[in-house]
Amino acid sequence: MDISTIVGVVVALIIVFTVQILEGGSPASIILIPSMLLVFGGALMAGMAGGVLKDTTGIGANLKKAFLAKVTPPTQLVDNIVKLAERARREGLLALEDAVKTVEHPFLKRGLQLAIDGTDPEELHDVLHAEIAAKKKADKAGKKLFENMGGYAPTIGIIGTVMGLVHVLENLDQPETLGHSIAAAFVATLWGVLSANVIWLPLAARLDRLSGIEAEEMELVVDGVLAIQAGSNPRLVAQKLRSLLPPDEAKKAEAAANTKKAA
Repeated sequence: MDISTIVGVVVALIIVFTVQILEGGSPASIILIPSMLLVFGGALMAGMAGGVLKDTTGIGANLKKAFLAKVTPPTQLVDNIVKLAERARREGLLALEDAVKTVEHPFLKRGLQLAIDGTDPEELHDVLHAEIAAKKKADKAGKKLFENMGGYAPTIGIIGTVMGLVHVLENLDQPETLGHSIAAAFVATLWGVLSANVIWLPLAARLDRLSGIEAEEMELVVDGVLAIQAGSNPRLVAQKLRSLLPPDEAKKAEAAANTKKAA
């Protein structure tokens, strides 16, 4: 599991509360249920209003993905494809029918099955790329809700502050409560800006990054499956796929391959 989002969000909130304490304040003074309910609930409802119901009902799955997503090294995927290419080259494409059952990567599994079923290479290319395009659209819709919430939250926080100040002005005859009431009014703005920049926008960026990584993996799979279908030399398949990796990952993959050869 990649814990960058969990660490980033949690530590950022800890820093906020720590600074509050260092400045002589109390964390309880900024944990006001009415203000938090207005900001978080209002941002969610405004985000829902700007999309379709499916976007909002999928928020749980997107939150789970953002916080708990597992990012596997692409070198592992390359190694698996090269092994399949070696077997296909040695025993024929149909020999992979049993191997497909043990493949864990769902997109690779579907691509191999289409290749084994005798799908035309051009048609196979189009089908797999259509699936990639569909996934990108779905991912874009998933992150859009968090982007919208990040945009609405600060303004909703200001609305909460204005509501609080209206309440303050209604009670000018009670000067002993004015300081506390004014401070409480500004808590809504604090949570609006804080939630947008520490929670919602980072989550949207995280989902966008994960979508990019997954799309790159899928592109890698397409090239690998087409090479396997064409009966390409496994060494050429490995070289081609490594050239598609980021420079640091490509170096790791090449070093691992050289070590395996030496052994």
